[in-house]
Parts: sequence; structure tokens; C-alpha cells
Amino acid sequence: MEQWAFWLWEEHSDQIEISLRLLGAALAGMVVGLNRDIHNKPIGMRTLALVSLGSAIVILSGSVYEGLHFGQDAVSRVVQGILTGLGFLGAGVILRDRDRMQVHGLTTASTVWIAASLGVTAGLGAWFITVAGTLATLFLLTYGKRLEDRLVRLFGGNPDADDKLED
Repeated sequence: MEQWAFWLWEEHSDQIEISLRLLGAALAGMVVGLNRDIHNKPIGMRTLALVSLGSAIVILSGSVYEGLHFGQDAVSRVVQGILTGLGFLGAGVILRDRDRMQVHGLTTASTVWIAASLGVTAGLGAWFITVAGTLATLFLLTYGKRLEDRLVRLFGGNPDADDKLED
């Protein structure tokens, strides 16, 4: 068993480290978002996990995959421009209910932003980061709400509060 684990680490240490970095970023966003959920703030665990994961994806794609025909500073400027522009697009899907303190569309805006991040990684040829980031995103969007509600209940919050964020 030890030989198999050692071989796996030796052969795939870069991919394992990237996966752990992506997981760590998503978990950090989830922890902050869970705190916001417990305190009924207008942002949630999935939203912040997606933002954090997207940031990690962009950083890893820019720092790990340097074998491009362009200089890293040029690629960095392009990435900054893409993400800035997508921030405005994402802001367009966020709506606030005038009658209640509910905000709609933050998770959708996050998915717009993370889709841009995944596009950047694919454009850079960072295929492992693209696939791992896509799988992590799909996991968060598919199971994140159920996990979020369970954790909010576990730590004493109310997942159905009136002034809570609506995604």
C-alpha cells in the first residue's frame, strides 16, 4: 500500500498539489460563506466558494503553465482584462427585491465569473486545472445548497430566514 501511495505521489505530485490548492480555496470560501449564512448576510457559502475557487484557478493557470509564446506579463494583463469585464457582466444578473431584503443572482454572477476563469485556463492549455475546476464547480452547484443548509442548521442558523440571500 505504501509503495502505491508513494508511486502516485511521485508520478502525479503536481496534479495532487493543484487539486489540494483548488480544494483549499473552495473550502476557504465555503467557511467564510457559512459564517455569512449563519448571520443572515446577503451572500452565501456557494457564492464565496465559487469566487475563491475561480481566483485559485486563475492564479494557478497563470503561474503553473508558463510554456506560452507570450510573456507572462502580457498574459497576466489579458487575464486581468477578461476578469474585470466579466465582473460587469456578472453584476448585470444580480437583482435586489425592493419589498424584502433579498438579493437574487449572486451565485449566477459567480458562475459567470468562474466560467471566465475556466475559459482562461482552457485558453492557456491548463487542462488539468480546467477539468478539476469544472468538476469542483459542478459539485458546489449541485450539492452546495444542501450542504450549506445542513451546516447552517448544525451551527444554529436559519437557512430559511426572510432576509437571506436568494440565489
